[in-house]
Amino acid sequence: MKTQIKQVRTTLTATLLKPVQLGIMALLCGTILFGCSSGDNESNSTEAQEETGIAGQEEAPAEEAPAADNGKGIGPVTTVEVGAEIDDALATTGQSLFEGKCSACHQLSDQKVVGPGLAGVTERRKPEWIMNMIINPEEMTKKDPEAKKLLAEHLTQMTNQNVNEQDARAILEFLRKNDKAS
Repeated sequence: MKTQIKQVRTTLTATLLKPVQLGIMALLCGTILFGCSSGDNESNSTEAQEETGIAGQEEAPAEEAPAADNGKGIGPVTTVEVGAEIDDALATTGQSLFEGKCSACHQLSDQKVVGPGLAGVTERRKPEWIMNMIINPEEMTKKDPEAKKLLAEHLTQMTNQNVNEQDARAILEFLRKNDKAS
């Protein structure tokens, strides 16, 4: 009986376990080879992207050359008339717009949420810059030196909220009111 069991075990080992073992070995070898070749492709891909990036940078300077920094930013707003006094009606409209479009990312204090806190923004920036940043955030963060610094610091592109110039002026007035109150 012991002999028969031993023969059955030997037969099973030879007929079932060996192929399973070979299959597992083949699967492991394939995984290792695929993993190694995949890494080479990624490396080559990265090198290709870097080369492309370098080539792209050679072409890009004409398009992405920094604009002359006049402190007004990049966008449609070149001049803004702001009075010495706050226009309360305009600021109220601006507050409503701010609460609907801006407050998820910005606080009126100096506290950062997603974007920077806006306390004192009207003292640090020209009115045109603030309005251009509200209306045209993507181009501002690509071309305006101060907007680029903010993007580098906060690592989040400001979302374009599709605010028109009139609404941006109202938000500016609300920010002026906030800064005068502090």
